[in-house]
Amino acid sequence: MATVYILYSSKIDKYYIGSCKNLESRLKMHFEGKFSKVYTKNTDDWIVYFQFDHEDIEVVRKIEAHIKRMKSRIYIENLIRFPEMIEKLLLKYS
Repeated sequence: MATVYILYSSKIDKYYIGSCKNLESRLKMHFEGKFSKVYTKNTDDWIVYFQFDHEDIEVVRKIEAHIKRMKSRIYIENLIRFPEMIEKLLLKYS
């Protein structure tokens, strides 16, 4: 199962968008600081704000890229408020 995920840090009031094939393993890597050049190393209070699972990694990567292209905090926050947004993305990129 592939996942697009959004992490949130209240210390720096920022979001981090990513995708992976194994969310549990990826989160462990983020939280343990395994990625030396990744933005998540800047603070230690990341929480999973949003996640969407799908069987196709290519679909997940396209959705991740779409969310990043939006460059909008409001767009990210609306993903939680309006679940139909992810359904529309799934239709667009499947």
